[in-house]
Amino acid sequence: MTVLSRRVDQLPRSFTMGLPPVARAMLAEGLEVSVLRAGQPDFATPPHIVKAAIAALETGKTTYGPPAGVPALRQAIAAKLWRENHLRYEPEAIVVSNGAKQALFNLMQVLLEPGDEVIIPAPYWLSYPHMVHLAGGKPLILPTNQSTGYRITPEQLQQAITPRTRLVIFNSPSNPTGVVYTPAEVRAIAEVIVAADVRVVADEIYEHILYGQATHLSIGSIDPEIMARTITINGLSKAYAMTGWRIGYVAAPLPITRAVATLQGHSTSNVCTFAQYGAIAALEGPQDFLVMMRRAFAERRQMVMKTLDEIPGVTYAHPDGAFYVWVDISQTGLASEAFCDRLLKEERVAAVPGLAFGADDHIRLSYAADKETLHRGLAGLRRFVQTQVQTHA
Repeated sequence: MTVLSRRVDQLPRSFTMGLPPVARAMLAEGLEVSVLRAGQPDFATPPHIVKAAIAALETGKTTYGPPAGVPALRQAIAAKLWRENHLRYEPEAIVVSNGAKQALFNLMQVLLEPGDEVIIPAPYWLSYPHMVHLAGGKPLILPTNQSTGYRITPEQLQQAITPRTRLVIFNSPSNPTGVVYTPAEVRAIAEVIVAADVRVVADEIYEHILYGQATHLSIGSIDPEIMARTITINGLSKAYAMTGWRIGYVAAPLPITRAVATLQGHSTSNVCTFAQYGAIAALEGPQDFLVMMRRAFAERRQMVMKTLDEIPGVTYAHPDGAFYVWVDISQTGLASEAFCDRLLKEERVAAVPGLAFGADDHIRLSYAADKETLHRGLAGLRRFVQTQVQTHA
């Protein structure tokens, strides 16, 4: 008899990894499914990055590497953090990981003791609370809503901090809402964190995907006091269409990154060596890909918002970053899983239930899809919502 550990037995599946079985079955039958779920850019990795990895393969860079990452990549990350984010980290304070997800997982493992509290604004990226649970910590969820623009307020954060608070997770631009905190809002959050003398985990994976007048301010760049309390998480998956390459990193005070490197040495050893040379090319090479990708996402974003504005019965947060839109479906009378299940079966449109992100009256739509798929999927969403709202009225 197989007996699983309690911590894993209680772990739910990830709603965002792969398609639901019904969608897979439809595709296998040759049916057209509008997939508006993707958490990755629908672009190929830029050629110069691919060529750098191939060159690394051809020159024998296929052996084990340092657990913390090859020195040249850590140096390139340090240079990037100073150049783009005004964050001063030495290469020794950086650990390259198998995606930003592993960086976050490692961090929880090396910092949390049983009962330590981690403050997580909701809606949240779905893996945050589970990573905290797996490390023995206690997620403390701070709910937000449309009235605050799905942002936490400094007062809300201040009231939530207790003597057991170990970390505050701060994700801007946000997955799933697309919300970007203004520089003034970031500074106000930083003041609370410094006054409470806790650490902040700044998840900045979507920093390059911004629209209109939105600007990204790295919280650690404000002043030395908040910098001393900041742990920066980032990676190359979203900005450079490198999700499958699994290149992320954590930058933090040396005692933390040394612990992370030790843990990584006992888990995955190191990140794929030749992939790290592709990452160096991404950070040090041409950046025109970012401009092209942002322009394409901006056009799709406008298309999505225009359609949603025309659908009675739904509201949404205007996304200023990332490539998601966070849709309030409460007027349909359906919980998010039932909504997404029926939307898939009746209109062949695949979305992600908001339950995964801590809000069961919302869904997440991704516009990391071509315009034809978006047009077809949004038309199906319109039909479904209109029917459901009429039925529920």
